[in-house]
Amino acid sequence: MKILMVNKFLFPNGGSETYIFGLGKVLKEKGHEVQFFGMEHEGRVVGNHAGSYTSSMDFHTGKLQKLLYPFKIIYSGEARKKIRKVLDDFRPDIVHLNNFNFQITPSIIYEIRKWGKQNNKYVPILYTAHDYQWVCPNHMLFIPEKNENCFRCAGGKYWNCTKNKCIHNSGVKSLLGTLEGMLYNSLRTYEKVDLIICPSRFMKEKLESNPALRGRTEILYNFLDEKERSFTKKKDYILYFGRYSIEKGIGTLVKVCQKLPELQFIFAGSGQLEEAIESCPNIENRGFLKGKELETLIAEARFTIYPSEWYENCPFSVLESQYYGTPVIASDIGGVPELLEDGVTGELFLPGDVDDLRSKIESLWYNSDKLELYTGNCQKKKFCLANEYEEQLVNLYQNLIDR
Repeated sequence: MKILMVNKFLFPNGGSETYIFGLGKVLKEKGHEVQFFGMEHEGRVVGNHAGSYTSSMDFHTGKLQKLLYPFKIIYSGEARKKIRKVLDDFRPDIVHLNNFNFQITPSIIYEIRKWGKQNNKYVPILYTAHDYQWVCPNHMLFIPEKNENCFRCAGGKYWNCTKNKCIHNSGVKSLLGTLEGMLYNSLRTYEKVDLIICPSRFMKEKLESNPALRGRTEILYNFLDEKERSFTKKKDYILYFGRYSIEKGIGTLVKVCQKLPELQFIFAGSGQLEEAIESCPNIENRGFLKGKELETLIAEARFTIYPSEWYENCPFSVLESQYYGTPVIASDIGGVPELLEDGVTGELFLPGDVDDLRSKIESLWYNSDKLELYTGNCQKKKFCLANEYEEQLVNLYQNLIDR
């Protein structure tokens, strides 16, 4: 089978990239042909034989100064032209979309359909939803400047994005997000996508709040790469790993750390709240880590904290902690409760509640029997690994092609 994987970033950047790289690897191992389409970047690690990529653009942090830039954010003629070269060269059996709004834009959906019609070949389009973009213009169901979860745009009321300056507290960027949402909703563009993969029940429920998306969703939880699960002796620290940002609950976690000066915390990541982390004496900031170094840090922690305050989808951090035999104390929000067995492999706490999180940390740290029980349960827990996920996904691919 020939699979074209589409994602705006083709270099390690976040969860969607972890997903496409891991999935592409196992698909190739199973004998499928996989190529990638997205933006050109000096750090790009995957690509296509046509050598065709769009120009690098950063909607969220870039300055919208150039006259044509705002229009390219909403609709990209360049993306249509560039993906057409890949379609002509590769002639895929299926196109698997991932994160593509803003930089690549939904304009490519029209080019895929046009190419298929001209070549008398129906090419199914499948989309894995890594965020809530198709029902929320800022993709998070969260207003960062207000530190507030929000679903005011439900039912296509996208003007709320502009009203609340949901995208980087910028009126211009929020207006562009509003226009993008309104345009593709009115054109019913997403109805041209055959199947939507939702990595959580929560994601499925939110996407299906849009009637146009109902009946075309399928739940497939994220997978983990199959690596050696060598359980090691625990050390005396509590770990947070991930982005240092408001929506990740870092402000709440730092307050808790300050109230527990006798406990040692290690943070591994990067982000705009690094200064607050550095100011807390019982937090050791290791910075951004990956590979074996991060795996060892996870495995040796007594437990990890996942304090996110936005509607998380299917965070790899919660899965990876348990995979390496480490219990998790996590926010009871979004898709997180679907990954963590409360009172079995860890505990859930009320998002943003300093006292509740502090209580859960102290209870687990000072109760060795409970900690040992949770650790043992994590070590015995079964996970969806890449090979199993690939089998399920290829069955979906084939069903779409046969249909």
